[in-house]
Amino acid sequence: MSNNVVVIGMQWGDEGKGCIVDYLAKQTDAVVRFQGGHNAGHTIVIDGDKTVLHLIPSGILQNSVKCLIGSGVVISPPALLSEIDQLEGKNISVKDNLWISSNCPLVLSSHILLDKARENLLGKSLIGTTGRGIGPAYEDKVARRAIRVNDLFNKSNLEDKLLSVIDYHNFLLRDYYKSEVVDFSLELESCLNFFDRIKLNIKDISKELKDLQLRSSSILFEGAQGAMLDIDFGTYPFVTSSNTTAGGASTGSGVGPSYFSYMLGITKAYATRVGSGPFPTELNDDTGKHLAKVGSEFGATTGRARRCGWLDAVLLKRAIFANSITGICLTKLDVLDDLDEIKICTGYEYDRKVINNPPLSIEEFNRCEPFYESVQGWKCKTAGIKNYDLLPDLAKAYIKRIEEITGTNVDMISTGPGRDEIIIRKNPFS
Repeated sequence: MSNNVVVIGMQWGDEGKGCIVDYLAKQTDAVVRFQGGHNAGHTIVIDGDKTVLHLIPSGILQNSVKCLIGSGVVISPPALLSEIDQLEGKNISVKDNLWISSNCPLVLSSHILLDKARENLLGKSLIGTTGRGIGPAYEDKVARRAIRVNDLFNKSNLEDKLLSVIDYHNFLLRDYYKSEVVDFSLELESCLNFFDRIKLNIKDISKELKDLQLRSSSILFEGAQGAMLDIDFGTYPFVTSSNTTAGGASTGSGVGPSYFSYMLGITKAYATRVGSGPFPTELNDDTGKHLAKVGSEFGATTGRARRCGWLDAVLLKRAIFANSITGICLTKLDVLDDLDEIKICTGYEYDRKVINNPPLSIEEFNRCEPFYESVQGWKCKTAGIKNYDLLPDLAKAYIKRIEEITGTNVDMISTGPGRDEIIIRKNPFS
């Protein structure tokens, strides 16, 4: 019987997955990151000290937990090395606990320039990417021209492959986007420096996970972004470039889906979104500003302000089905403490009819008006509460209503940013 838990965001990312992974990691032998790049940001607060992780799995802050970066992740060499330096500067052991898939594609400097040039060309129609080269890196992966970690072992072959890729990128940058280009020799030097520092940490991650499985180890699979940003499932084209849903945990790590025993879906007690794209429950009023201020809603990766709105149970139910969610973890409940009234979107009004399913296109999304159910606010402090019985009755009523609407139990509740400010109703590893 496997004891492996997958942590998935069920909104547009920024649901507080890092804090939850850090909390659960102390019960595991390994934490696996299976998709995304350094466009993701997981913030963990320990005794008031904040650590922001972009590529390294959140379990790195737990002693002796193995942290694996799966082949579904695209790696920026400078970003990963900077993150390692940051952690080691805090006396956190990284090199002894970090394994990197030999199949991970690299994010090159030219990918970053392409990303920014495309967004500039789109103007008002831009996607709202982080500008960190993630999309172009995934394009090269799918086009089978990516530079992967295992290419670094053979310098001669690396030079040939990298020159071909850089020539192609520079052609686009110079002749189509009228942008600056990349110096091949500097890019090669960056790749070789990266390899020199991480070569002892390169592994066949699928094999390592199989060995852990044979030893009956407990493994936590950590996703980045959220289900509604999935390249196939999300609000396309305003999505990320990888599979952020549960299927990505298999393809991005090399572990078959039958080995997963529990799917934990993370959602805020309200909703946020960074960048462009549809957001039916967005609040452009004082309540939205209140949620942003109290919830400190700024991106961990870019610092961009997040758009805020009411919890959207329509999209939540869809994410629950698409990810086979076993239980919900509700985060940032305390952000709602001062509100007189709290709303839950239970449907959309579209062409004068109420629909209970997400629309099929962005055009339809933009014509939808949310249909709300109101819940009375509890008007007292929940921040830092660790026992469910100590929550105010009206907060419990809100949680119960979420369970009724979604048909899924709320097994965990986060009431603050600290690693121990969590209520456990059912332990995913029990």
